[in-house]
Amino acid sequence: MIDRVTFDDKAGTLCITFRETGKYIYHDVPAAMFEALCAAPSVGTFFNETIKGHFRCRRDPERRRFGPNG
Repeated sequence: MIDRVTFDDKAGTLCITFRETGKYIYHDVPAAMFEALCAAPSVGTFFNETIKGHFRCRRDPERRRFGPNG
């Protein structure tokens, strides 16, 4: 489900790249949340239960998608 996760501590942004849907940027995420995500037994489950729907997010406009739904 999740391909890559990066965090910008200064901006408080969490960038998550999903295998199927591309890159999304989550705003105002505490550093402790990123650390918990990285330490979670299942990153996908942690994301769905703790991050998804709890933080403002937007799709990365710089990320180009390929394929039939791109």
